[in-house]
Amino acid sequence: MIPPGETIGILGGGQLGRMLAIAAARLGYRCHVYAPEAEAIAAEVCAQWTRAEWSDAAAMAAFAADCAVVTYEFENVPVAPLLALGAVPLLPNARALEVAQDRLNEKRFVSGLGGTTAPYHVVDTAEDLQQALDQIGSPGILKTRREGYDGKGQWRIMADHDAEAVTFSGEPLLYEGFVHFFAEFSVILCRGADGTVVFWDSAENTHVGGILARSVVPASDAVQAQVPAARALAEKVAAALDYVGVLTLEFFATEAGPVFNEMAPRVHNSGHWTIEGALTSQFENHVRAICGLPLGATALAAPQVEMRNIIGDAAEDWATILTDPANHLHLYGKAAARPGRKMGHVTRLCW
Repeated sequence: MIPPGETIGILGGGQLGRMLAIAAARLGYRCHVYAPEAEAIAAEVCAQWTRAEWSDAAAMAAFAADCAVVTYEFENVPVAPLLALGAVPLLPNARALEVAQDRLNEKRFVSGLGGTTAPYHVVDTAEDLQQALDQIGSPGILKTRREGYDGKGQWRIMADHDAEAVTFSGEPLLYEGFVHFFAEFSVILCRGADGTVVFWDSAENTHVGGILARSVVPASDAVQAQVPAARALAEKVAAALDYVGVLTLEFFATEAGPVFNEMAPRVHNSGHWTIEGALTSQFENHVRAICGLPLGATALAAPQVEMRNIIGDAAEDWATILTDPANHLHLYGKAAARPGRKMGHVTRLCW
C-alpha cells in the first residue's frame, strides 16, 4: 500500500489528470504532472509540474524519483520513453497502453478474447482500400490506427467512389464497416492489484460529430440487457492485461448483442457523472486501486444521473445553471475555446 502523503505521478496534463489530482488530494496524496504542453490544466491543482518532452529521459527519471507510483490520463503517451521510470510502478501497465494505442492491436486482442468487433481491414495503400471495399463494402469509416480520438483521424466512406478522394501519407490506417446499432454505451470497471473488480452502472451515450455529448444512467432496458455480456468481456480484458485501475470499453448495442468499439485504459468522459452520481467516483477508485487501497462502492447516488459535455465556444449562463441545485458544474479552466474542445461538463442528479 502507498500511504497518504506520498506523491502520485500523472502523465498528461488535461482535464482527466486534473480530476484525478483533485480526487487524490481528498485522500491525502500529492500529485506531480509530467506534460510537454504549454497549457497543462492538471498542473493548476497539483503540487508540481515537470514540463518536458516525452523523449527527455533525464526529465522522466527525475520525475519518477519524486513519485511512489505513476499513472496516465490519456492513452497516447509514448511507451518507449517510460523505461526511464525505472523501478517506479506504472499503473495501469505499459502493456495496456500498447494494446490501446493501435486500433489493429486492440481489435485483434479483443477478438482473441471472444469479443465481437466491427468488420475491419488493414489499409496502407489505395489498393488496400479497394480490397477493403470489395470485402466489407460501404458505408464504412477509414481511421488512423493511432492517436485518433473524439472523431479526429476519421473519414467516412459513404459509397465506394468516396475512396477516390482519399490521399495516403504512409500513415497506417484501418477501414471499419458500419455497425447498425440502436444505442451506444460504455462499461467502466476498476480492478485492484488483488484482482477485485467493481463496475459502475453503464451509461447510455449520445455522440455528436464523433464527440460525446451526453451520458445517462440508468441506460434503457434494451441497453441494460446487453450489459452483462459486455461486462464479461471487459473483465476478461482486464484480467488478460493484469490491469490495475479504471478501464473503459465502449460498445454498440445491436440486435445481435454488444459490439466492441474501442477501449481506453484510463478514466473516461462517459464516467464523469460518477463524481456526484455514484458513491465513489471513477477518479477516486482509480487512485485507490493504484495505491493499493480498498475499492469504494459504485452504486448510484440518485435514481437517475445525466452528464452533458460543454463543448467549444457555446455561450452559457453558468449562474443560471447553478440556480438549479440538481446541477453540478465542472469547468476545466482551459484558456481558449475552439470547436470540438471540451471545456467542462454539467452533471444533473434527478430524484
